[in-house]
Amino acid sequence: MNRILVVEDELSIRSFVCLNLKKRGYDVREAETGEEALAYFQSEAFDIVLLDLMLPGMDGFEVCQEIRKVNQTVGIIMLTARTQEKDKVEGLVLGADDYLFKPFSMVELEARMFSLLRRINLNDQVSLENTEQLVSGPFQLDSRNKNFVCSGKEIKLTPTEYSILHFLMFHPNRVYTRDELLDEVWGENYVGDLKVVDVNIRRIRQKIESNPSSPLYLCTEWGQGYLWKS
Repeated sequence: MNRILVVEDELSIRSFVCLNLKKRGYDVREAETGEEALAYFQSEAFDIVLLDLMLPGMDGFEVCQEIRKVNQTVGIIMLTARTQEKDKVEGLVLGADDYLFKPFSMVELEARMFSLLRRINLNDQVSLENTEQLVSGPFQLDSRNKNFVCSGKEIKLTPTEYSILHFLMFHPNRVYTRDELLDEVWGENYVGDLKVVDVNIRRIRQKIESNPSSPLYLCTEWGQGYLWKS
């Protein structure tokens, strides 16, 4: 049973989401504030956090950033009424895996959750099925333990970041369009924005490249897509 933390200060929305997720078989916890949400992480583990952007006290950006300091593997979907491009990008840059605009339907929410859980569970499946350690330059990807190491130092990755790197590194020197990466990593039924690919690539480069603006490994073929250069 997947455990979900719903962080939403509006009682009507929080109750609606929690009730419907419980009916669908999820183990659900709820928090009204960011501070309350972070307190949950002291004692419980979650598969996904549904995180409202506009919270009293700490906002969703701050909560996302704090979660990522202590946990890179939990999936984070931001729920927001803001439609500005900068807000979407900022949330993804800080570590969110996806975002969903209010108002939303439970069908759409569960589709996004399914896509994210697929990436998390696929990583687990790959770990069991593929025990190889892939080495490329100073990098080593260990499929068994889901570790990504650079020059002996582990780099913490979110489920989405790991999925992207795993796919590209196992298919090196081949260019993939954003649509192809969406199909491979997010799933063919994903209905979100293509920008989610670009922001995740940018976030990975900040973690692994010595000069993210001029990457040596996770590269761009302008007008075509992305590739891993071995």
